[in-house]
Amino acid sequence: MAIYVDVSSAVHAKAGLSRYAENLIRELKPLLGARLCLFQNSLGRRGPLPGWEGYPTRGTMLGYKPWRMAVWLGQLLHLSMDRLIPGAELFHATEHLLPPLAHVPTVLTVHDLVFERYPQYHKLWNYIFLKSAMPLFCRRATAIIAVSEATKTDLQAFYGLDPARITVIPEAAAPSFVPQPAERVEAVRRRYGLPPRYILSVGTIEPRKNLSRLIDACGPLLGMGLSDGLVIVGGKGWLYEGFFAHLERIPWRDKVILPGFVADEDLPAVYSGALVTVQPSLWEGFGLPVLEAMACGSPVCTSNTSSLPEVGGDAARYFDPTDTEAMRSVLTEVLRDPELRQEMRRRGLARAAAFSWRNTAERTLALYEQVLRQAI
Repeated sequence: MAIYVDVSSAVHAKAGLSRYAENLIRELKPLLGARLCLFQNSLGRRGPLPGWEGYPTRGTMLGYKPWRMAVWLGQLLHLSMDRLIPGAELFHATEHLLPPLAHVPTVLTVHDLVFERYPQYHKLWNYIFLKSAMPLFCRRATAIIAVSEATKTDLQAFYGLDPARITVIPEAAAPSFVPQPAERVEAVRRRYGLPPRYILSVGTIEPRKNLSRLIDACGPLLGMGLSDGLVIVGGKGWLYEGFFAHLERIPWRDKVILPGFVADEDLPAVYSGALVTVQPSLWEGFGLPVLEAMACGSPVCTSNTSSLPEVGGDAARYFDPTDTEAMRSVLTEVLRDPELRQEMRRRGLARAAAFSWRNTAERTLALYEQVLRQAI
């Protein structure tokens, strides 16, 4: 018998959902042993997850979009897909996509319901899909994992779900996110063309990340000499045209550095070299860059909304993400005070250490076992 975990997001991309799947299975592997089996779409067309070659993997040849539509229609028409996961005792859907399974209990991880709060920040067809499919997936899942109390609250508010069906299990920074030595920081800084003293933000470029307000807030700080530049790490997501149009209009355009995607092995050094890391999002389901930055010894300033105070605790400084002046004020305070930054580093390291993927995996396994007991 096998417990299947969907790793499609980790096979396809390197972003928040992929980090969740990859870190979870790494820690589940010693706990589940031979019971762990991987599931992915584009099977045979995409290579296996790096480092998991030869590991038991099942799935579908369908690419991401066709598979998405097949799952949605399968749920609507009650067409069971049990045959795709032979010998399954449980299926864990990790990326907001729950296949219709007639005889297999399921666990669904919900990362956020941002599309419900900010529909204008999603492409039309993606919004239509999520708006139609997510309530259905949530109703039909045997159990639900929410990655934060904020996401659990949204599940109850938008879908009226019984809180007893929702278990909050937070994420964590991967073990590789630790303070890096100065020579490593300098080598990575030169490789990506980063300035010596920089403000950092990490995340996909899309409207919810609130990056236009961030560059507006940072402009005067760069002019005052508090920093040499603003570094925004992350690939293009969706509806990013407004951000780039705004970027071209600002006088300090040459002080905003966009290195794009940064390799996982280099990201800890980028965090470690930052004067401060800023997460200015309008809304997050968790906010993993907050913990990654803290784990690398970077002071963190972030929004006072959604899950971000829940994750940052007393180690971060907070601002209203809709108030550019408030954002600038908090950043100015932190950048002007070396002793404050040192205290934030100390608190941040302690805060990040309170979260671990081992703990996440152990709590996830406990939920699996609870679901399986109830299915008997």
